[in-house]
Amino acid sequence: MNEIKIFDLWPTEDIIVNDPGLKKYINLDVKIFPRTFGRDSKKQFHKSKMNIIERFITRLMVPGHRGKKHVISSGRIVGEYFTIYNIVKSVFENIEKSTKKNPIEVFVRAIENAALREEIAAYQVGGIIVRRAVITSPQRRVDMALRNITQASYRKAFGKKENITNALTNEIVAAYNNDASKSDSIRERDRIEKEAEGAR
Repeated sequence: MNEIKIFDLWPTEDIIVNDPGLKKYINLDVKIFPRTFGRDSKKQFHKSKMNIIERFITRLMVPGHRGKKHVISSGRIVGEYFTIYNIVKSVFENIEKSTKKNPIEVFVRAIENAALREEIAAYQVGGIIVRRAVITSPQRRVDMALRNITQASYRKAFGKKENITNALTNEIVAAYNNDASKSDSIRERDRIEKEAEGAR
């Protein structure tokens, strides 16, 4: 019997999530076509039951906003699932060519590196706003890492000469190498953690 692989190209059985806090939240269940059609959407923590590649594809369809501003309109980006699927497949093929490693493993390491560990929470005490450092929950760490990787790639490709495939490839490889000079997601993680350190 043939081994089942993601995109029918890359296995995930040997990939281990090194960050103990993220082990339950990065799902590497093997699926040739990573799509659940929302069958778990009404269950608690349903995102953790989705394959991490499917979560990445759905995040690319709606990259979200930074802070309270929609930097890129979500309405202009939402498209066919299969279009984004082909983009992600091309990205992983490029990653395999440049790193000579399993691109799924490279992507998992990039998420681990881009996942922030603490952030700022603001709340009101009397008439003043107090900012305090709080530990980020594992589910939110994965969400933020995916969002930052996606938004960083869109900023580099949206309305520019570089296409989204190359932008995503470069961002994921730079995050995998933990290179803040080339990865906006790593730079954003460092910025938030530095702010949190000053608010302790």
